[in-house]
Amino acid sequence: MGTTASMSGRVRVEADPYTYAFDPEHTAVVIIDMQADFCGKGGYVDKMGYDISLTACAIEPIKRVLVKAREIGMTVIHTREGHRPDLSDCPPNKLWRSKQIGAGIGDLGPLGRILVRGEAGWDIIPELYPIDGEVIIDKPGKGSFYATDLDLVLHRKGITHLILTGITTDVCVHTTMRDANDRGYECLLLEDCTGATDVGNYASAIKMVKMQGGVFGTVSHSEKLIESLNQI
Repeated sequence: MGTTASMSGRVRVEADPYTYAFDPEHTAVVIIDMQADFCGKGGYVDKMGYDISLTACAIEPIKRVLVKAREIGMTVIHTREGHRPDLSDCPPNKLWRSKQIGAGIGDLGPLGRILVRGEAGWDIIPELYPIDGEVIIDKPGKGSFYATDLDLVLHRKGITHLILTGITTDVCVHTTMRDANDRGYECLLLEDCTGATDVGNYASAIKMVKMQGGVFGTVSHSEKLIESLNQI
């Protein structure tokens, strides 16, 4: 493992390539797109023909982190990717690509219209459903900052550090982490709390974060985070 990050913080989590130091009151746990469309049977990912066990594997580790975060009063933020019912916020090329793979955005599926706000598939799974007081960011794109008020919410709450979880590692999680890094947030990715539809892409996404001394942040495991939080 690498050296401790220069940023101050009373909680330290063993991570790679550097130890993650943070103060819980200035840190948010971000749970990205844990929606039925991405990890449930009959959802968008399932309809595209991918193995949903590769995304659903993140559910239990995230649940453990979520329980601990709620216990100590950390800020928790959930995101959902989806579009307006009239698809006016869905770029034509995104819509076209989805139809080529047989899971067209807006098409009717077992969980309602695919990736449409208000439908069963679009909503967050029951195991990780937000409770009162937790922020939900509805986004039309891959990144959680694009066309949302996430940055404003974080600034208003005094958040400087983000602990990233969710799916998929190589798409929405990675895009959010890159954007957060550019905005000056110090990021920790919990590798067992994410998942991707392709094992190779998952491994590459984790590796990319660790490059250049932690080009977008640092990487750890849910058990190491919880162990550190238990010492508060």
